[in-house]
Formats: sequence, structure tokens, C-alpha cells
Amino acid sequence: MIKSNPSKIPYDLSDIQKKARRSIGNGAVTEDYPLDLKLAWRHLNASLATEIMCVMRYRHHQIIATGIERPQLAAEFSEHADDEQRHMMMIADRINQLGGDPDFNPGTVLERTTTEYGKGENLLQLIEEDLIAERIAIMVYRELIQWFGSGDPTTRRMLEEILADEEDHADDLSELMRGVPSNIVR
Repeated sequence: MIKSNPSKIPYDLSDIQKKARRSIGNGAVTEDYPLDLKLAWRHLNASLATEIMCVMRYRHHQIIATGIERPQLAAEFSEHADDEQRHMMMIADRINQLGGDPDFNPGTVLERTTTEYGKGENLLQLIEEDLIAERIAIMVYRELIQWFGSGDPTTRRMLEEILADEEDHADDLSELMRGVPSNIVR
């Protein structure tokens, strides 16, 4: 049986203090950051592109939704777009905090996004496109949460928060799909 000594500090404070003073210009990124920063930036920039794409798709669907259900659908699409924009800024801020450059270049969004923009022919297809995009995002965020794991708990927690929102969006869209007749054209 291992005996613990609660009065003994489990780390070398002097060593930590010395390390904290080195590379002070790196802000929150300390020299013991265990992950490949360039790869972390690349993963997060792909997520940033995905969120940008989702904002554009939801705003487009918010505007083109028609019919008797338009107010409810437009409000739902608007709420989702607002959430995706918040995610976009959370990810961009984290990339910046990690010393990277959040890539908002519209010319490369399509290359980096994990989802497609799509163009449905009717309201049901619009909702279906959004649901597919949310499901893709859910699976990608789960993978990224595993990748960041305990090596970067701050990014992992941010991604877990985003994942919870994406799961809520998928539930909302699934419910909407059940209530929309397939012959309703936008």
C-alpha cells in the first residue's frame, strides 16, 4: 500500500517557477505543453472553418425558409446560427491563446471545413442538410476531445461545451424533421 504524505508538495515548485519565467512571451503556452502545437492549430482551424460554414448555412436557411412554419423555423435557424458564431469565436480565441493564427480566410474555408454547404430543394432537405452537418460535427468533436484529452484540458473542456450544443442542435433538427411534410417546397 502506498502511503501519501499530504504535507509534501507533489511537485518541484522551484523548477516550475523557473520554467514559468522562460518563454514568458508565449502567454498561456508553457514549455511543458505536451501536444504538437501546429497540429493543434490545424485541428482547431478545421473546426473554425466548420463553424463558419455552419453560420453561413443556418443564416441562409433562416432567410429562405417560407410557409406557415416560417417564423418557428427562422427562429430555430437563427438560434443555431448564433450558437455556431459563439463556437466560432471560442475556437478562434483558443487558437490565438495557443499562439496560432485563427484562419478566417474565406478562400480556404471550403478546404478546411468538415461539413458541406449543400443546397436543398425543399424545407425538409434544408433541415436534413443541417442535421447531417451537426452529426458530422458531433463525431469530429468527439475525436478531437479524445485527441486533446488530458494534454490540453482547457481545449478539451471548450470542445465538450461545443459538443453539447451540437447534440442539442441535432435533437432540435430531428424533431423539426418529424414535423415537416416532405412535399413542402421552400
